[in-house]
Amino acid sequence: MNYSLFDFLTLIGSLGLFLFGMKMMSEALQKVAGGRMRKILSAMTSNRFLGVLTGFLVTTIIQSSSATTVMVVSFVNAGLMSLVESIGVIMGANIGTTVTGWMITLLGFKVKISAYALPMIGLGLPLIFSKNSSRRSWGEFLVGFALLFLGLEYLKGSVPNIKESPEVLSFLQHYTNLGFGSTLIFLFIGAILTVVIQSSSATMALTFVMCNQGWIPFHLAAAMVMGENIGTTITANIAAAVGNVSAKRAARVHLLFNLMGVTWMLMVFPWFVDAIDHFVSKSNGVSPSESVAAIPTALSIFHTSFNVLNVLIFIWFVPIFKKVVVKMVPSSELEEEEFRLKFITTGMLSTSELSILQARKEVHWFGKHSHKMFGFIRKLMNQNKDSKFSKQFARIEKYEGICDNIEVEIANYLAQVNQGKLSDVGRRRVRSMLKLVDDLESIGDCNYNLAKTINRMRNASIKFDETILKKLELMFNLVDESLEVMITNLDDSNEDIHITKAKQLEDEINNYRNQLKVEHLDNLKNGVYTYEAGIIFNDLFSECEKLADYAINVSEALAEVHAQ
Repeated sequence: MNYSLFDFLTLIGSLGLFLFGMKMMSEALQKVAGGRMRKILSAMTSNRFLGVLTGFLVTTIIQSSSATTVMVVSFVNAGLMSLVESIGVIMGANIGTTVTGWMITLLGFKVKISAYALPMIGLGLPLIFSKNSSRRSWGEFLVGFALLFLGLEYLKGSVPNIKESPEVLSFLQHYTNLGFGSTLIFLFIGAILTVVIQSSSATMALTFVMCNQGWIPFHLAAAMVMGENIGTTITANIAAAVGNVSAKRAARVHLLFNLMGVTWMLMVFPWFVDAIDHFVSKSNGVSPSESVAAIPTALSIFHTSFNVLNVLIFIWFVPIFKKVVVKMVPSSELEEEEFRLKFITTGMLSTSELSILQARKEVHWFGKHSHKMFGFIRKLMNQNKDSKFSKQFARIEKYEGICDNIEVEIANYLAQVNQGKLSDVGRRRVRSMLKLVDDLESIGDCNYNLAKTINRMRNASIKFDETILKKLELMFNLVDESLEVMITNLDDSNEDIHITKAKQLEDEINNYRNQLKVEHLDNLKNGVYTYEAGIIFNDLFSECEKLADYAINVSEALAEVHAQ
């Protein structure tokens, strides 16, 4: 088989299309799903057994465990599903993929989702040009979904065509008499073929062909099926390459789960295969080790029983899997976690007072998030390298989006709490917290406005002298202190609200802003800086003062909550 540079570039292009589709779908999911899909998924995956059932049903319907795990990875990447929830779905997908094996055995066909890819792009494209942002996001989701499957299809078509030339593999019959060594060799071959062909079902079909030709016996075909289980995890790991920390962890869970399953099966492999052989020969009257005709049924039984047992054994170890992958893929300071509420769950509300406490903890975390964002602004102000500046600015943009999401989620939750049985004090607390959440989101907006002003300053190549920079630094320090007092007040374990300290800082910031305004007019008159630079300077210190206003609003709202 001649494999040219053109074929290699086609392979790389297919991979690129797949990854681009994955990224586009994941980003659109984030915009489109909001709370509704999160609630549906939370209900479907509220415990690991329901998660397994969800994974099984989805894989059975779409006929591809790779596609299911890629979708799971994108859901985790978009923050719609937690890592623990994804583990059950991934386990279920492994059982679902055995249905495909039965369909090949009994019916000999497979539904091709890629056939619907172009009609999906046809549906999605007009939506992308819509003025309505929700419709636009749905369009991006459909196009991303279609590109993902087109990429997968091209990926299958751009590898050396072993499927149509199985004679290439005839040399393997020389490695069938090496005992346990043969089992390991064929397990490895099954994994490699699945990675190359990008379909465990196609590899299974190839395995049937090899058995049919009499190249390999039943027990080595079973070893290849185990290898396919490992090979099929590669697709999700490729998809996770463009995902965040949680997406990478979900993909590693898939790999780890399948590796562990193969490891224990290798320990009992000869006896397990004999048991399948005995069962099939009793049921059909024909042994798969003697007749080629019985092998497809025996392989399907092996595949199903192996995956079902795997899930039954490892479903009890989900928390351990989580701990292991968190150690395998640690989160770095630069790679941010996706937005997820930390204390509020999407399931049933607990008692109203406890619900308010959960919301309070979430609000405290939201405040820390806003303060962290202000720290990014200070780094952005002092950043000289273009690449690092762009990365930091993108990070602030992402955080601003997260602030919007958190406000909506907490506000929705508090609205639900308000519908329950609450005392008058409880209702007043909920009202104060709704105001407080709005102010915290406004702090995020101020941070983003500061970042945009710094970006304007950079694009216009404006540089302030040391005196002006020191004045801005002093304003930033005062705002930072104001945010720290706000965070201390937000701490739910803190009964003392430092309202005096907060008001004192607010007065200090207001006075300093007034002083800078007077100096700014003098500077313009005396030509200390250009008019354009003056606007930037004025925007920076004015936005800082506005941010501090929202910080004092939060402390005042908290003082109201505690006064009740």
